[in-house]
Amino acid sequence: MFVKDLYAISPQSTFDLTFEGGEVLEIVADRYLANEPNYLEFIPAGQLRRMGKAVRMGIGAGLPLIQRNEPLDGIIIGSANGGLEDCIKFLNQIVDYEEGVLTPTNFVQSTPNALAGQLAILSNNSGYNCTHTNGSLAFENALIDTKLQLIDRAKTTNFLVGAVEEISEYNYNIDTHAGRYKGIATSNISLLESKTAGTICGEGATTFILSNNATDAFAEIVDVTLITCPTKEELTEMIHVFLQENNLNTEDIDTIVLGNNGDGRLDHWYNEVVSPLFPIAQTLHYKQFVGDYRTASAFGL
Repeated sequence: MFVKDLYAISPQSTFDLTFEGGEVLEIVADRYLANEPNYLEFIPAGQLRRMGKAVRMGIGAGLPLIQRNEPLDGIIIGSANGGLEDCIKFLNQIVDYEEGVLTPTNFVQSTPNALAGQLAILSNNSGYNCTHTNGSLAFENALIDTKLQLIDRAKTTNFLVGAVEEISEYNYNIDTHAGRYKGIATSNISLLESKTAGTICGEGATTFILSNNATDAFAEIVDVTLITCPTKEELTEMIHVFLQENNLNTEDIDTIVLGNNGDGRLDHWYNEVVSPLFPIAQTLHYKQFVGDYRTASAFGL
């Protein structure tokens, strides 16, 4: 899979390349909200007014790529929750209106596949359209789906692939009570140095144009693998097997990108298990820029 183009809406100024130029915003908050562009530049006001935040961010990240690249053969999105805030609004309406006449807008915007569907409608795309909702593995499953779609294609094939997540008040409160988040204002600059329990919730949308044609590509995704709830021994073995399958060993790796999130209960997986396997590799982190959410790995990529 060759990366032809990419775009992100995140708590940083990624939509105008300010972040890529080296300017990092310091955010001190109990949640890191997306720094959104002026959507009216490419989304009609009438449509924008009816869009939930997740769909709005996803359209804002996907439409610029569609407009500046070749016609797409499909759209594949990963999202753990979709537009959950609109889903809660719709469920509350059912109670408030006693199952009477309900506005369909919140329901339509809340389904996880709303983003992929609206991107297809806005771009007149009738190709493959799929949304993966596999929790924290949603984006990785979208990548594997894309890889399968691109295998053995004789002609050039291009897919829009991405992930989107919004901070839902409802979900945020549940996860905070469950101990997932710190619940106090924390600077993103010092987030990874934290040893306390919990992380900081973030949100955003990241999209890519992935192709089986290497022309004008600036990166290649060679392989993807998943593992769920491993022991330390299983994780170590998986990393070695994954490298061997690609004719590599740990000494061949120049850089590793890790998902440390400032949760003192979890970062040991990276610090004590993964990092020691690559003693000469440069280590990069990304969640201090955007916070932690279930498809944050799309921003990491």
